[in-house]
Amino acid sequence: WGASAAPWRRHLVLVELNGGNDGLNTVVPYRDPLYRPMRPKLALAADQVLQLDEHLGLHPALERLMPLWIDRQMAIALGVGYPQPNLSHFRSIDIWETATTEKTHGEDGWLIRLFRESRPSATLPADGIVLGRNDPGPLASEDARVIFLKKLISIRKRQRKSLNAAADLANPLLDHVATVQNRMDLAERRLVEKNLQDVSLAATFPAHDFGRQMETTSRLIVGGSAVPVIKCALGGFDTHAGQFGRHHQLLTHLAEGLSSFAQAMKWSGMWDEVLVMTYAEFGRRPREKASGGTDHGTAAPHLTLGASLRGGLYGEQSPLDLLEGNNLEYRLDFRALYDAIARQWWGLDGAFLHPGTLPLIT
Repeated sequence: WGASAAPWRRHLVLVELNGGNDGLNTVVPYRDPLYRPMRPKLALAADQVLQLDEHLGLHPALERLMPLWIDRQMAIALGVGYPQPNLSHFRSIDIWETATTEKTHGEDGWLIRLFRESRPSATLPADGIVLGRNDPGPLASEDARVIFLKKLISIRKRQRKSLNAAADLANPLLDHVATVQNRMDLAERRLVEKNLQDVSLAATFPAHDFGRQMETTSRLIVGGSAVPVIKCALGGFDTHAGQFGRHHQLLTHLAEGLSSFAQAMKWSGMWDEVLVMTYAEFGRRPREKASGGTDHGTAAPHLTLGASLRGGLYGEQSPLDLLEGNNLEYRLDFRALYDAIARQWWGLDGAFLHPGTLPLIT
């Protein structure tokens, strides 16, 4: 890369836990006397959890991530949320992805807003890549340089179809489509020329969809695609019923994909140039339903992974004896995590973000 691209050598991998992950069974307050009465069907036994300290433990499905915790390459932010929480999937994820508030609205994703302060070099293929059938979210904007990559194949056929369809329409529309396609064609060529399928990875990735996303992410980074942000997603967390087994499976997929990714990055020597951060629209309510599930909630923990982290616990576990109605009180504004990414990872100001003091990154 040229000198102009040097500030963007660091990658951010975003993992959206679509549907709202149950934080209380992800980071478990296994010694809290209120935990089991609130969850007679869903509560995990103290001897099942992976103990983080004398009060909190991880769901056993996350066991593959424990080596990262022990090596202080995993940070767990507790009680993450925002004031006046909204329990709508659509509105709450919009707040998270635009870094706005319940009373304000934004059209552009928080990363695009941040990049306007110091745009990634035009010599890079794109500002971000969205994998799978996922929304751009934090990368959303009319002027964003974003590639939607479902598979590691050339996307020329899809682009040509778009241009051929537009050729039958009015010229102004054709001009607009041609401009967009010309811009994306350059990004596409740079990706395809990397021969990403041939990139060697010293890791075996699981065969499920999230595993494939993490394998593609690894190939993009190790193959030198030079894109600052890659967004992935793991869906199915809206667990209103039958949560126990489903949640275990989801967290298993999450841990399998992330641990394989970490292994690939370590082998490639790029683990210190990558941060992985989870996010979701909200957590779940502390009290279970008769259906064995949980309703939309508020605060929840989130994970950040990488060799450049100061690993450990951040924030505070939301107390079960101080509920707001039926929901957990947040203890850490999610924008403080974004602020750490902006300032400590990329050296940007991000004045619109919640001012934070999290010493997250070395």
